[in-house]
Amino acid sequence: MRQTSGSSDSLPPDPEPFAPYELVRSRRIYESRWVSLRADDVIFPDGKPGVHHVVEISPAAVVVPVLEDGRIALIGQYRYPIGTTHWEVPAGRIDENEDALLAAERELREEAGATAREIVRLPGFYAIYGISDHYANVFAALGCRLDHATEHESSERICVKVFTLEEVRALLGSGKILDAFSAMALYRYFDLLERSRPRC
Repeated sequence: MRQTSGSSDSLPPDPEPFAPYELVRSRRIYESRWVSLRADDVIFPDGKPGVHHVVEISPAAVVVPVLEDGRIALIGQYRYPIGTTHWEVPAGRIDENEDALLAAERELREEAGATAREIVRLPGFYAIYGISDHYANVFAALGCRLDHATEHESSERICVKVFTLEEVRALLGSGKILDAFSAMALYRYFDLLERSRPRC
């Protein structure tokens, strides 16, 4: 597996870190196999007490399926919280003790019915780190073939369609890719394409 990142020599430095809040105690409010919620009693920098609610979600793997001819396979998926269906890339939770790369390969196969010649790790991201430490591991699956039967769960309603790069860029630019995981992963992939382009 290849791993990509920008040149560290040209990157501006991170801001100087602030001291963390003083933690007084943590309380578990809700817990399930999908999501948990805890309330942390903290002392803010001005000395005042407060409560910080943290949503706990296990890390995810997000993968952009790139076919052998350069086109991209997207999945149309129904999302219950908003009650609508939109184009996305395959993504899902990483199982306990599962490697992120293996999770990406699994999601690629289960949701898109695809296998890849090569998996490239792209920069990941925190999806909503104001309230959660939920982290997305991002991958590009290169040389994909749609040669595997999909393995959708009973709660999933998914279809697969292949798009040209121009069509995917148009979907992104028009705001039709509403899923933040998918939009970020696609932008990461397009950045990889741009940086891989030969320079005169």
